Amino acid sequence: MNDLLMRGKVNQLKNRPDPILPGTTVIVHDPTSIYNGYQGFVQRINGNQAAVLFEGGNWDKLITIRIDSLVLA
Repeated sequence: MNDLLMRGKVNQLKNRPDPILPGTTVIVHDPTSIYNGYQGFVQRINGNQAAVLFEGGNWDKLITIRIDSLVLA
């Protein structure tokens, strides 16, 4: 069953008009998130979530965010 769920998630990612891959610059588009509007770099992808690195001067933050909440920058 896990194999079927994973195939469904992979197919969902392939069917996106704008594929989000590691190294892609993205903007968070989620009104409920405190990171809404922040721009960052995708570091890795796991299932339907992406680890996004935000950099701001003297701070760096790595946050896990749902892929459907991200848009290409």
